[in-house]
Amino acid sequence: MTRRSISKRAAVVTVTTALALGTLGTVAATAGPQHDAKPSKKQIAALFDGWNAALRTGDPKKVANRYAPDAVLLPTVSNKIRTDRAEIVDYFEHFLPNKPAGKKIETIVNVLDNNSAIDTGIYEFTLTDPETGKKRVVEARYTYEYEKRGGKWLIVNHHSSVMPEG
Repeated sequence: MTRRSISKRAAVVTVTTALALGTLGTVAATAGPQHDAKPSKKQIAALFDGWNAALRTGDPKKVANRYAPDAVLLPTVSNKIRTDRAEIVDYFEHFLPNKPAGKKIETIVNVLDNNSAIDTGIYEFTLTDPETGKKRVVEARYTYEYEKRGGKWLIVNHHSSVMPEG
């Protein structure tokens, strides 16, 4: 083999290797970051259980931790729309003394993508009057809109209203 054919062969190998590495690099770069799998409807429906458990702690800040910083809360027993953490904490400071115990009656979940979902339906709360100890049940419609942020599912929109015919 001549020196010239060895040089040509080396150049071809070098170019081929560069093209192959360039192609692999481009494929890796365009593949983007790995995304979590789309959650199941059951996983989204179970987020209510975590929220309900936070209610049972009696700590308004623990409940507010379930909401995104920019969440909107249209609460069941208040006419005021809550649009930030301080207002959400304030609502639960007044709601939690009633020792709410929630239970879903009907739920419909729509998983929109890997990082967002909606859970809507009907739930009821058993509330205890802090002065008399008397219990009452409030049936309400609800909608939770969830987003996965920083690996954690958070409520970004929560609407709850007493059933009009209840």
